[in-house]
Amino acid sequence: CELLRGGTAAMGNAIPLLSDRAYERIKHDIIVCALAPGAEISEAQLCAHYRLGKAPVRMALNRLAHDGLVRAIPRRGYRVTQVTVKDIHDVFELRLMLEPVTARMAAGKVDTQRLRMLDEVTRSGYEPGDPKSTSRFLEANKAFHVAIARATGNTRLADAVEQLLDEMTRLLHLGLGLRNRSQEMSREHRALMKALARGDGETAERICREQIEAARGMVLSAILTSGSVMNLAIGVERPH
Repeated sequence: CELLRGGTAAMGNAIPLLSDRAYERIKHDIIVCALAPGAEISEAQLCAHYRLGKAPVRMALNRLAHDGLVRAIPRRGYRVTQVTVKDIHDVFELRLMLEPVTARMAAGKVDTQRLRMLDEVTRSGYEPGDPKSTSRFLEANKAFHVAIARATGNTRLADAVEQLLDEMTRLLHLGLGLRNRSQEMSREHRALMKALARGDGETAERICREQIEAARGMVLSAILTSGSVMNLAIGVERPH
């Protein structure tokens, strides 16, 4: 009995670890658009693809639904949440509310050496249409902005910025696949780093705001003017 209980406890402990793995892998594939906006997915399909059991996949899907990345479809499975034009405006509006203030708060407190290392990755750019190089570029871009948020010392603010940037990364995967903006983003990073390093909060706030506005223009322009827009599952909100 003791052996059985020990084995059962070990299995119970393993499920959360496997569910974390399932969550991270599925979330990553949604963010990089390997699981495209609007795609229908099922537990069985995901179990087979990721070689994981039903319990961890189901737990991962519940977390992803809470994050707003998937939605349950009764008796059919799940759908990867579509990206709507309203979503784009909402995400950028929230970024404009949080990040410029965050940059002001972080001025004079950032680890400039780490920011330079992350900027080196973004400076090397990416190949439009190459998911691996785009992912590497955008992961470094996200880490750059999260590092600034962490420098404020406000954990709740930094966590909110990080979650928001996950949503942002999915939008950028769509937009950057249509237009290469790596050099512009690297120049923006360097200007922001200089202001942060010298403790100029006002300039850092202004530069951050300008960067977000430029990114919003790029995403909207690239997506809405692309001939391949229909393949990106960009939707419009419909009343429920």
